Amino acid sequence: MNTPLTYEIVIRGRASERILGPLLDDFAVDTVEPGRTRLTGVIRDPAHLHGVVTHLTSVAIEIVSLTPTDLTWPTHQSTKQTN
Repeated sequence: MNTPLTYEIVIRGRASERILGPLLDDFAVDTVEPGRTRLTGVIRDPAHLHGVVTHLTSVAIEIVSLTPTDLTWPTHQSTKQTN
């Protein structure tokens, strides 16, 4: 990961601003469904991602999913020709 990517991080529970405080400048926070909170924001590099995960786990927040949302996956087209 050499370029910044937007990530969606879903955590279990409803985290308070006090717990998420260090992340609020970098992430939008919303409730996905009862009992889950989604953080969406740009991760600059691997060190930034590691810092976010470290913060969440250090305050005993369970990460449900951590997904890059702006990756473009290569498409493979068949070069097989039919006669």
